[in-house]
Amino acid sequence: MAELDDPVSAFAYGDSILVGELIRLRGVRDDDLPVLAGWEMDAGRMSTLSNWVVPPSEAAAKERIAGWSANDKDDLGFAIETLNDPPTLVGNLGLFGARPKDRCATIGIALGRDHLGRGYGTDAMRVIVDYAFREMGLHRLQLVVAPYNRRAVRAYEKAGFVEEGRHREAVWHDGAWYDEVLMSLLHHEWADRRA
Repeated sequence: MAELDDPVSAFAYGDSILVGELIRLRGVRDDDLPVLAGWEMDAGRMSTLSNWVVPPSEAAAKERIAGWSANDKDDLGFAIETLNDPPTLVGNLGLFGARPKDRCATIGIALGRDHLGRGYGTDAMRVIVDYAFREMGLHRLQLVVAPYNRRAVRAYEKAGFVEEGRHREAVWHDGAWYDEVLMSLLHHEWADRRA
């Protein structure tokens, strides 16, 4: 991390803080909403992201995504796109409930099915973690993940998250109970990994 001492260094920081090795985070555009809403309505995908497989209407999905990605309150939302030319929209992520007192936020990330297993989620997690600690000054990041979503658990671990507990048998899918895995990363843990 370098000190910002002129407009050139400030531009360089701003240009780099949301860019990883494979992806960049950017604001959600109006033309992203149909694709993101379609993914939100994917029942199969929902079983890895929520405790209830109930696809919303397209209008509700668009409104929800547009609301949290407006970036005007405690919730921040970003589109995830590749660095390819032209870029491809591969998912979205958000930081929810970031408040100044506790300096903690909850991360949510979702990729389109066709974009899984290519390293985009891992890279996006690294980028948002750096952003949260470097730009937002947060102290703690947290998330909840289903234990059967092993690919996501590995991506979170690569970004430095550790399991801190479980909500035991908190999710009911297909006639069986599943835990929710609670994971977190603290600022000093992130800083130690960077040193």
